[in-house]
Amino acid sequence: MIHFRVESIKDLTKLINHFDSYPLITKKQAEFILFKKAYLIMLNKEHLTRDGLEKIIAIKSSLNKGLSNTLSLAFPNIAAIEKLSVIDIRISSPQWLAGFTTGEGCFYIKLVKSINSRQGFSVQLLFQLTQHTRDELLMRSLIDYLNSGTVIKDKDTYVFQVTKFLDITDKIIPFFKDYPVIGSKSEDYND
Repeated sequence: MIHFRVESIKDLTKLINHFDSYPLITKKQAEFILFKKAYLIMLNKEHLTRDGLEKIIAIKSSLNKGLSNTLSLAFPNIAAIEKLSVIDIRISSPQWLAGFTTGEGCFYIKLVKSINSRQGFSVQLLFQLTQHTRDELLMRSLIDYLNSGTVIKDKDTYVFQVTKFLDITDKIIPFFKDYPVIGSKSEDYND
């Protein structure tokens, strides 16, 4: 696994400006808003005071997995900040979906044993996106956006899949030809 991290205030400023210009959708937008609050506290050097530090800890308690046991014990009176409810999950552009797919998508060629096939296997092409159950509305909106696919629940995730051959050839392949994915996902798409 490779991690890309942005840690300096100078570089975080670029990141904040980017997401202010190109807003996230789904629950990630709510987390970005909290992250930006912590950034502003640090930018103003408020984090150097006990009050500022506690504000950041309260924000951290609302992000991702919350506070570790160590932080919870060290700051027992910290109340989590309520996250905003992000209702707008409209996909704003095809480039957004291409970027989302670059990070979260999969292109599969699935071989399944089949007694009905002369070669003994049937071939299925599959396009898939997976997200935590908190983003169910986004996953379901993909059906309308791409005019294809289904959504299934798998443990704590929702999986959007396109498996129909005609939908793959008439919708998915042309979409990503016009709005390419990058990195290793482009190799999977080309396969």
